[in-house]
Amino acid sequence: MADILAFPSTPRSERPRQSDPEPLWRHLLGDQLRRRRHDREETLSETADKAGVSPQYLSEVERGLKEPSSEMIAAIAGALDTSLVELTSDVADSLRSTAPSRGAFALAA
Repeated sequence: MADILAFPSTPRSERPRQSDPEPLWRHLLGDQLRRRRHDREETLSETADKAGVSPQYLSEVERGLKEPSSEMIAAIAGALDTSLVELTSDVADSLRSTAPSRGAFALAA
């Protein structure tokens, strides 16, 4: 008969954790839009009117429930006196700061 060997148990605090999934683009976009609207002290209705969308639609975009087209994003960005490039850059910066580190990679030619 074979002997049974016990493996040392790794304390739970030292075990690798399953990392949280990366945030969705639409959630970070919504956060940026809401922050910009609040910075301007505008209501949903005021910004929605300027953008040519309904307040309900803008609310859903801000809460990350809608995946707006690039035309809609541009219209809302314009209503908030920002450019699509600036808004996209800020969303990308937010994504970089919240995304788990994937390690560094280098390519050699």
